[in-house]
Amino acid sequence: MVSVPKVTGMVGIMSELHAISEAAAHVSGICFKTGPPERVGVELEWTVHHAASPGAPLTIDDLRDALGPYAPETIGNPDPVPLPGGGAVTVEPGGQVELSSAPADDVQTLYDQVTAGRALIDERLARAGLVLGGNGLDPHRPPRRLVHTPRYGAMQRLFDRRGEHGRIMMCSTAGLQVCLDAGRPEDLAARWAAVHEFGPPLLAAFATSRYRAGRDTGWACGRMGTWLNMEPGLTRPVAVNQDPAGAWAQYVLEAPLLCLRSDDDNWDAPPGLTFAGWIRSGLPRPPTVEDLDYHLGALFPPVRPRGYLEVRYLDAQPGDEWIAPAAVLTALLDEAVIDEARDLAAPAHDRWLEAAREGLSCPAIAKAATGLLDLASRNLDLPVPLRDRVTGIIGRRLAAQPRKERLT
Repeated sequence: MVSVPKVTGMVGIMSELHAISEAAAHVSGICFKTGPPERVGVELEWTVHHAASPGAPLTIDDLRDALGPYAPETIGNPDPVPLPGGGAVTVEPGGQVELSSAPADDVQTLYDQVTAGRALIDERLARAGLVLGGNGLDPHRPPRRLVHTPRYGAMQRLFDRRGEHGRIMMCSTAGLQVCLDAGRPEDLAARWAAVHEFGPPLLAAFATSRYRAGRDTGWACGRMGTWLNMEPGLTRPVAVNQDPAGAWAQYVLEAPLLCLRSDDDNWDAPPGLTFAGWIRSGLPRPPTVEDLDYHLGALFPPVRPRGYLEVRYLDAQPGDEWIAPAAVLTALLDEAVIDEARDLAAPAHDRWLEAAREGLSCPAIAKAATGLLDLASRNLDLPVPLRDRVTGIIGRRLAAQPRKERLT
């Protein structure tokens, strides 16, 4: 295990890194931006299908032509146009479309912005005979990579050493990421712990990924099952303790390199090389702070600090139902109820595997999920129409337990 000293400050952005302490200082300095928790954002991923034949293969040309000026640079558009409300579109390796919202001051504003962005995407895709999926796994097609970059090539080769799960993650999964302010310094440790503790019950409650490529995976949340079977050094949860910045720095330095950028198209990293090991060896060249920043974006734990808290354990939701888990997390992190919420989550707080495999059929997870969703429903600070929409979604989720979602 890497020993990470407690340090403060950051080294220069293009500086070479020759000591573990320099890297730890940089990571600790940027991972949490503290202050009053005021903003919320989301990143929504969807698989994309031909409306007339959902299992038919998709091409990059299909997506580029359909998205038009909103298509990202990675699929050949050199000057992407932002979505209404300031959001942006990206395309994942298997052709999944992602909408990244701008930060919003409240959940209602976020809902309005994302609804407008999604409507524009839906309209453009519909003209091309395409439709967004509503599941956390592609229920119709096997994984097939459409976006070819040095990064994605290195990712696939690294993951393929451990089996099929990495390729499935890259090309067949679709998630909902909720982005929340880290909070005031005195509240950071509790908020960091809470978003982890809520993970197993909430991923089970909002699971939409039982089926893949026409078959039952046997997992209530097949998407999380895929993540749990990938490279654990890149996907395991970060330690929860009273020093979140130190725990994250430890994780970052011990994590294997996903890729090693170079001037050619082969970005493969030496097998098993961690970032700390790269610093120690200095080979094939000393790493820079820019390399470290790139490494930070190539780690996939269930919760990732990016200055804010990026909650990554939720499946994509059908239609506009993403608003329910986003509103639930926002409500549960309110300082008036966070302690009660953590108590409700405690019996299931570390049961990631059981939550993914059994979902709400596990009594402990179902009890925790029911308690959390009930508490959130009573603490929603939303205009009445949106509050009713959220509580309706929550009610249907709880009424359907245990359940198997339909292929959509």
